[in-house]
Amino acid sequence: MSDRSLTADDRQVSLGEGLASIPERLLLAHARGEVLFIVGAGVSQQANLPDFRGLVLKVYERLDRAVHGVISLPPGEDATLSPVAQHDLSPPQLAEIKRFYNRDYDVVLGMLERRMDVQPQGNSSVRKAIADELRRPARKPASIHRALMRLADRGGPITIVTTNFDLLLEAAHKRGKPALQTYALGGIPRPGRRGDFSGVLHIHGALDRDPSRASDLVVTDQDFGEFYLRRRIAPDFIYDAARLYHLVLVGYSANDPPMRYLLNAVAADGTRFDDLKERFTFVGAKSPDPVDLEDWKGRGITPIHYDEANGHDALRRSMQRWADLSPINGKSDLIDDEVKRIVRTNRNAAADADRDLFDHLIRRSTSNERERLSALASQYKADLGWLDAIAAIVTERTRDR
Repeated sequence: MSDRSLTADDRQVSLGEGLASIPERLLLAHARGEVLFIVGAGVSQQANLPDFRGLVLKVYERLDRAVHGVISLPPGEDATLSPVAQHDLSPPQLAEIKRFYNRDYDVVLGMLERRMDVQPQGNSSVRKAIADELRRPARKPASIHRALMRLADRGGPITIVTTNFDLLLEAAHKRGKPALQTYALGGIPRPGRRGDFSGVLHIHGALDRDPSRASDLVVTDQDFGEFYLRRRIAPDFIYDAARLYHLVLVGYSANDPPMRYLLNAVAADGTRFDDLKERFTFVGAKSPDPVDLEDWKGRGITPIHYDEANGHDALRRSMQRWADLSPINGKSDLIDDEVKRIVRTNRNAAADADRDLFDHLIRRSTSNERERLSALASQYKADLGWLDAIAAIVTERTRDR
């Protein structure tokens, strides 16, 4: 039930039927330009790229068909190997299979690379297989990439972080605008509030635009050790960013190796410093699982549930809707149409979601925008309930200053 007495810490705003309900404190932070999105493989899956598990399968398909024949078995058939199958595989191969079943995909790739290339380098057979797979023709950005690039606009500077190697976010940037700079690994700018903190920031490396050159990618356990523990490039960046921005993770599952390293990087500082901003993640499931949600919270991340049906379509639509309603670069005509639609129904008879959305649009507005929306509501004969809500929000904001 909508309750005006709730604080911004408690309020949830539904952006539409079947979409994720987003904490209003996150929506308000985004309106102030204080949100930084971190994008994982789940987003690029919507452009038909594999997730980490799928990428490992593709690499083995190219480099070791015997192991691939085992790890690609349907679920339920991949738990054990027959004595005959074990006899046909070497101990290193069997060790890689065991790690694959444990979902230690970074370790698997490291073991494979060391087995096949002895002294791995940037042009190892494993890394070449990864780059070739991600460079396959017809890789085009999906609509969720375009929505995220709109949401990455902080009111001028456009900044987004990704652990993906592909360049689909760059490709999704609107045509006709200056191209965004791509930064990777040690070349990533230090987080700040100034306009020069912008671009697509690949904290695990990016495909080189020249296919003939090797790409510096963080894919194996040794790579993660190098960039998270020894050189500390990734965790130092995350620490600084988490103090300046609300980090929002999109396209990750709790078991993703990149997620494990990211969570550890943030959680380690969260126990020692009280200036870290709240972190969020979008969690796909058929229905909210209280245990899974508490697991996220226990890691210092606030989960936002959405229905994972139909290939995570609700996530895509939620990002698009959020971008369309954004006060920074959203569709002003759509925002006006929403206000007109909502106030045609008396406030007491309106759906909770409509009351919450209307209140949010007023609450996030500047004084000039609030006056304009108030005039629009009056023009479309809003009843006193809507006008009283506007007055209450103005009083609330004045009191909170």
